Order: sequence, then structure tokens, then C-alpha cells
Amino acid sequence: MKRKSSLISGTTIHQTELKSIKEHKDHRGSFSEIFQEYWGTCIEPVQWSLVKSEKNVFRGMHLHKRHDEYFCLLTGHCLVGLKDIRPGSPTEGEYSLYELFEEDLAALAFPKGLLHGWYFFEPSIHIQAVSEAYADYGKDDNWGVIWNAPDLGIPWPAEEVVLSERAQDFPTEKELRASLGDWKPFEE
Repeated sequence: MKRKSSLISGTTIHQTELKSIKEHKDHRGSFSEIFQEYWGTCIEPVQWSLVKSEKNVFRGMHLHKRHDEYFCLLTGHCLVGLKDIRPGSPTEGEYSLYELFEEDLAALAFPKGLLHGWYFFEPSIHIQAVSEAYADYGKDDNWGVIWNAPDLGIPWPAEEVVLSERAQDFPTEKELRASLGDWKPFEE
């Protein structure tokens, strides 16, 4: 039975969209459009990256105030977790947990201001796009929360993960919120 990429826990967060990707197959292989401007997602990409991850790798939980993101798993199996901590958002405090499979291509686009992370069950490759080039952002817009912080509330099924050195020292969600100060992303 074909596994289906989908939201498996939580709720759909405001301005977040999981897009199914049609794979056109023939005797030569396949062709898939993995991004289209006409989809009308929140992101206007300026940088695309190819990322390879080993089994049990956890990337995140990151937060960026200035750029939107796009995630598309090409090979492997992973979870993508999001938490809306944007003050004033209609889904503030809500989380989403998506399970993605290489055999059911899907892309997840989400706006700035969401905590986000990905966990890989097996060696995997994904494409990631951002609306602000990595060369243009730094510590002032590269925040994080420890992946298993109790106040995060995302039910990751993993107990042990492989983290970057930086991610091992991330604070809890409460500690991060305190350091963000008077952040108001929904004010005009």
C-alpha cells in the first residue's frame, strides 16, 4: 500500500500549505513540477538548497522573523513539525506535524515566524527554499528552540536524535519568547 504524505497531528497553521506533487511516469522515469508560482503559496524563493540527512538526524527547531520557507522531501521518510508562535496569528500556539514519504511527493510552504524542524527516519534528501538568502541573514534572525522542549508540545516519536552542536544548546519555547521582546508580525 502506498504511504500518503499528510498532516498526522495538530492543526493546519495559518498561511501554511501542503501541496501534492504530481509525478508523471513513463518508461524513461518521471517528471515532477516541485514548485509553481501559480500555486500562490506564501513564499517567493530567492535561494534553493539541496540537503542530505542521515538516519535519526533532527534539523531545528528554527525560527526566522524575516523569511518564508519551502520544504520538499525527494528521497527517504521524515516528519516536519511547525509551531505558530506569531503574536496575533489566528493559529497562535497551535502546532502541525506532517509525515512525508518519497513515494508520495509533497511540498510544504510556510511563513516566517513559525518554529520549524524536521526529523529523518532514514537517510533522506530534501530541497529547501527560502525567501531571504542565507548570506543575508545571521544571528539576528536565526533563532531556535530545543526539539523536545516540554512547552513545545509537538509529539515527536523519536527519543534520541542527532543534532548540530548549536541545536543542542537551544532554549525552551518560553525562554525564546522572552528573548524575542515586543515582536508583532501581524501589525500593519
